[in-house]
Amino acid sequence: MPLLALPAFNDNYIWALQASDGTALVVDPGQARPVLEAAEAGLRPVAILLTHHHADHVGGVAELLERWPGLPVHAPHDPRIAFATHRVGHGDRVVAGDWTLEVIAVPGHTLSHVAFHLADGQPPLLFCGDTLFSLGCGRMFEGDAPQMLASLDRLAALPGGTRVCCGHEYTLSNAAFARVVDPDNPALLRRLKEAQSMRAARLPTLPALLSDECAANPFLRTRAPAIVEAVRGRLGRAPGSAADVFAELRRWKDGFVA
Repeated sequence: MPLLALPAFNDNYIWALQASDGTALVVDPGQARPVLEAAEAGLRPVAILLTHHHADHVGGVAELLERWPGLPVHAPHDPRIAFATHRVGHGDRVVAGDWTLEVIAVPGHTLSHVAFHLADGQPPLLFCGDTLFSLGCGRMFEGDAPQMLASLDRLAALPGGTRVCCGHEYTLSNAAFARVVDPDNPALLRRLKEAQSMRAARLPTLPALLSDECAANPFLRTRAPAIVEAVRGRLGRAPGSAADVFAELRRWKDGFVA
């Protein structure tokens, strides 16, 4: 079952999960062109999944609906996504083609952000938009630190063999920050070397293995002593909670220059 990371814009990925007969789920098509080009090679969308309303994730939908009228569009409850045909929330299931995906609410980047989890995939897949990145996480444009941390905790609790399909190729830039925060973490160093090799070969660093992210991503390790100590050094005091650790870690990353 091919999983395609279709490059869009400067660093976005549009994900397409394709069955042997060419039918496919398309996730977060910010541009139509990459999907239309894949269609020339046999891709036949049966549904579109949208994680949140930002233009670089939904901007190609209208053009795709012109090509495939009536194509189901599964999206969160958010009026900013006007062309949704099926609204979804936490705990809902999306059935499209041969696939059944669980919807997980992950507010923080945006308040209505959702992720889609294909639990019975081989391997299991998580389409998480801009909530979780490899070695990083999304900025909080609408939510707050407790919300975002709860969302990341929810994703981190999924099986470790889950493949994480993020919305952007940010792994190397995230790694630069993660090494400052957690320089002695061998899992982080392994992931960095792997990602460097992939990018040198012009390959995506995604999907990432969730167990690797739980071991190396500082935003999934807010309770780890090394991360707590790094944040304590920044604050000049002990953080009061994991949410405090996360909030300062996110502020630190927002202003970080490699």
